[in-house]
Amino acid sequence: MNFSLYIAKRYIFSKSKNNAINIINRIASAGIVIGAMALFVVLSVFSGLKDFSLSFSNNFDPDLKILATKGKSFVISKEQELKILKLEGIASQSKVIEERVLFMFNGKEEVAVLKGVDSVYSQVNDVKKTLFNGQWLKPETYQVVVGYGISEKLSLGLFDFNSQLEVFVPKSGKGTIENPAEAFNKSTIFPVGIYAINEDLDSKYVFADIGLAQELLEYKPNQVSGIELKLKPNADEATLKTQLEAIFNNKVFVKNRAQLNDSLYKMLNTENAAVYLIFTLVIILTLFTLAGAIIMMILDKKENLKTLYNLGTEVKDLQKIFLLQGTLLTTFGGLIGLFIGVIIVVIQQQYQLIMITPTLAYPVIFNLQNVVVVLATIFSLGLIASWIASSRVSKKLLD
Repeated sequence: MNFSLYIAKRYIFSKSKNNAINIINRIASAGIVIGAMALFVVLSVFSGLKDFSLSFSNNFDPDLKILATKGKSFVISKEQELKILKLEGIASQSKVIEERVLFMFNGKEEVAVLKGVDSVYSQVNDVKKTLFNGQWLKPETYQVVVGYGISEKLSLGLFDFNSQLEVFVPKSGKGTIENPAEAFNKSTIFPVGIYAINEDLDSKYVFADIGLAQELLEYKPNQVSGIELKLKPNADEATLKTQLEAIFNNKVFVKNRAQLNDSLYKMLNTENAAVYLIFTLVIILTLFTLAGAIIMMILDKKENLKTLYNLGTEVKDLQKIFLLQGTLLTTFGGLIGLFIGVIIVVIQQQYQLIMITPTLAYPVIFNLQNVVVVLATIFSLGLIASWIASSRVSKKLLD
């Protein structure tokens, strides 16, 4: 058996004659357990909150979206449409037109994005399940579906034929405008549905038929702002992006769901990193206690160390005893804390004991990545703290 490991295990499980050292050891061990548990629980909670935040955009955004590299729109031919559908991994596609426009209702005004969609849009995005009230719009009509936030701001109801919702779109072109009334393309539209996703999206979009959007924006029949794609399971996203860009001679670029919400992903990743660093700092402070406990143990066992040294044990082997002792304490404490943290997370997942609202449980997600992060953090920091403390064993101390 390894000599240093044998002595280290004896020191871990044996009590010191000095009661103060025993108390410090217990405090250090408890700190490691609590630190590991807290770090895992916080990372699991943040994973749950991240997944919860992204669920809204995941239900709304397509798997892939084709956008123009220059300008706001591009032209797609029938041949290109067929090539897209023939690609392996593409389940369905939908042409869309998006533009910020002005809506007016009973003297109230609101600027929002008019999103023209075709008849197969609901096959790419299951937007119908987000309907809060009413129904989805019918193709080739002047029906629209508005967000809950927009309906509140405009005091807008459904199927109100006494009051008219109007949309105004600036006309393209150059020159001086002599008559303001001729500066806009306008149309009367009829709300038939209200969708509810989250506060931002509910105040952003008004869905209309793509033909109405093309009419207002003076687009050609084959001119669109983007093409949204739904992928088949296990589709190769990177390969598809390259193939799609080749179909349009690299005059478009293709974004996935994460790239469409890059600011949201960056914000969530930054918050995740900040939370991790804060709790890592707490663990570092806790491991100062471990280093202190090891140094106290070194002083307490000073006479024993002198005996071992005089018997021929090298200083590096004596240092290794306390390095292993600290590493073992950290490993055992980390595993125990992680085990407790896993139990807490699983209980919350299964029984939803902690609630944000009466109907919404605090979201947590158990994943192996958080387990690896916690173990790697605890072990590496514990190893550093143990190495610093064990380096106190020197010839000068033993002389």
